[in-house]
Amino acid sequence: MTSEATTTLSSTSASPTARQVWTRSRGVLLALVILLAAAVAIAVVRSDAQHGRLDPRSADPGGSRAVAELLADRGVTTRVVTTLKEAGTAAGPDTTLLIARPDLLTSRQQDRLRSVFSGSGGRTVLVAPGAPSVGTLAPGVDADPTPSVDSTLPPACALPAARRAGTADTGGIRYTTDAPAADSCYLSAGLPTLLRIPTAEGNGDTVVLGAPDILRNNRLDERGNASLALQLLGSRSHVVWYLPSLSDDSATDDDRSFLDLVPSGWLWGTLQLFIAAVLAALWRARRLGPLVPERLPVAIRASETVEGRARLYRKSDARDRAAGALRSTTRTRLAPLVGVSPAQAHAPEALLPALSAQLRREGQPLHSLLFGPPPRDDAALIALADQLDALESEVRRP
Repeated sequence: MTSEATTTLSSTSASPTARQVWTRSRGVLLALVILLAAAVAIAVVRSDAQHGRLDPRSADPGGSRAVAELLADRGVTTRVVTTLKEAGTAAGPDTTLLIARPDLLTSRQQDRLRSVFSGSGGRTVLVAPGAPSVGTLAPGVDADPTPSVDSTLPPACALPAARRAGTADTGGIRYTTDAPAADSCYLSAGLPTLLRIPTAEGNGDTVVLGAPDILRNNRLDERGNASLALQLLGSRSHVVWYLPSLSDDSATDDDRSFLDLVPSGWLWGTLQLFIAAVLAALWRARRLGPLVPERLPVAIRASETVEGRARLYRKSDARDRAAGALRSTTRTRLAPLVGVSPAQAHAPEALLPALSAQLRREGQPLHSLLFGPPPRDDAALIALADQLDALESEVRRP
């Protein structure tokens, strides 16, 4: 008897097995592994592509070592700095300060850097500054949101360096300016991609370059790129090459939020993971429309259905639902026995008087039994079931 009961319990258990869990989840796990591998591969590829970008010490295609070597042949020294403090102390009338990635500077760094080199009398070269930085580092200059269509452009200005270099690969960000005495060169659709703005203090100037191509190793020997790069950077005896770094203490900006500190790649990665999760949820949903009743392929015994529902109620501690089901079923069966229509079976004012008249009992105990509050524990639920069963037997007794 015990073995038979154990077999029945095992066959009706609602808990999924380890094999079922693996079968259901392996598709999602495989998709997550593929997505993670793709993210790692993209990160590796992008990290290789960014290695040594515009670094005068790098011989990579995107580096700028060739420019530094040509400047050294002309007697111009090149010094690489990665902090705002080093860049500020190196500024002077005989120095060209090149800022490789101006948009990486915080607003505080831009203001401090501008105050340092504005009165130094030297030259400042901004490489492809966008809207976040160009207005601060070069007052009176705005970046146009539409980039240049052509990368190779003629000088189309009277700036001696541009006229001697001729056609060069300056096409990139286009600018507009209201600065007086500014040289606007290499026009694209009427807007310059190279600006030279003389400073009001001393003999210094600021050069805004719309694209970094003329500084890259793999583009330096094309057209007039080398000539233009050497003339822009070789007008002073020293070049300070500023590569903004995250290790710079001055990069701390208390006004920025946490999202401002998160790299854009992580934000895009989070968005991709969210989209993947939504797609996986839709894939696993299986039912995208209303539920459609269908005939069961096999007949299920009523005892198994009752036992399975009882286990679900017990697992979720749903004694109120279980008691409600017991009372509702009892009222439905008692109503025809005492002459009450099924429609009035769940109305206390109709069912209780009829029961009291037949059993000759007071209505209050019957009301508490058939319409009372849910039991407080499992023992009370079992007692309720026994009392309901006894009540029904008493009503059916001749």
